[in-house]
Order: sequence, then structure tokens, then C-alpha cells
Amino acid sequence: MARFRGPRLKKCRQVGVVLPGLTNAGSLKRANPPGQHGARRKSKSSDFKERQTEKQKLRLHFGVLEKQFRRYVTEASRRKGPTGRILITLLESRLDNIVWRLGLAETIPGARQLVVHGHITVNDVRTDRPSFHVKPGVVVAIHEKSKAKPFIQAKLEHANSRVRPGFLEFDPAKAAGKLVVQPEREDLPFECDPQKIVEFYSQQI
Repeated sequence: MARFRGPRLKKCRQVGVVLPGLTNAGSLKRANPPGQHGARRKSKSSDFKERQTEKQKLRLHFGVLEKQFRRYVTEASRRKGPTGRILITLLESRLDNIVWRLGLAETIPGARQLVVHGHITVNDVRTDRPSFHVKPGVVVAIHEKSKAKPFIQAKLEHANSRVRPGFLEFDPAKAAGKLVVQPEREDLPFECDPQKIVEFYSQQI
């Protein structure tokens, strides 16, 4: 299955919340589900539907395919501590998410493109794997040869005015940022109940 490349706001309307990693839209102009009869269609709520919706929020926000997302849940369940909180820490520590959080891209798909095209370094080593796990103390920066490119300069100007979460530090002069501490559940930029995600996969892992 290929990564979703269709209308992003349509996916946001399906889960009922703006996913900032998927789109830079400020709000949903139409909060109802997509489709000709979306405003009138009323579906019954159920535990399964609520769990699936919470799962889709995280999966779409971080741009992770279902098989890969299940691996993250499995890894989180193996570690000591609350599985839901560990899951969010693992996802927030992805390299493409860190690049987006630093303000070097408007969305996570945009950050993923920067990584894949070799514009990002991790501790001075060029890294082209968006799923790379960034640990505290690791420095993420724009590659030296990429800094002079006009579109990179535009991204750096945008990054200067970007509000960053507390677990990151950013030095505009060096076009580099550092993960200070591990991200926590509270750092997620939208409302999500990770416990329901754990319940959704409880019979599958």
C-alpha cells in the first residue's frame, strides 16, 4: 500500500481534528465528515470506532503506514512503562518529525522530503532515513552544502519565527537543533487518547 497522497483536509475531517503534521491549515472549515451527505450522515458511536479514530489520528499525523505503526505499538509494549506514552515518545522522536518540529518544514511530509533528499545531517552525518530514531543530545542540522540553496534559506527564515516545543533547542546561526529531552505525551500538538490505541491493538500484538 502506498503512502496517502490525496486531499489532506479530507482525512482531517474523517477524524474530526486538524492534524498539524499533515496540513498547515489552521482549522476545519467544515467539521462534518467528507462526502455529499457528510453533514447529514450520523453514524452510531462504538468503542471500536473511537479506538480506530484515535489510532488514525496518530498514524495520519506522523505519516506512518499501518504495518509500520503496528511495529511501533509492539515495540512500545515491550518497554517498561505506560505503552501509550512510550508509543508517542517513539513517534515524536522520528527524524522527520524532529525536522518539522524545528520549523524546517511546514508539514511532516515536507520534512520527510528534506530528509530523503539528503539535506539533513544527524551529528554531522548525512541521514536519509525519515524513521531514524533521534535520542537526547543528538544534533539535527541542515547539510552544509544545502544551506546556500534558495528554498533552504526560505525554510530557515520561516524557522526563526516558529514556536518550538520545550524538548528542542534551535540555533538559527548554525541551522541546527538538538533534542534536549525525550518528548512526552503532553508534547503532542493535538488531543489524542493513546490508551484507546493500545486497546485497539491489544488482541493483535
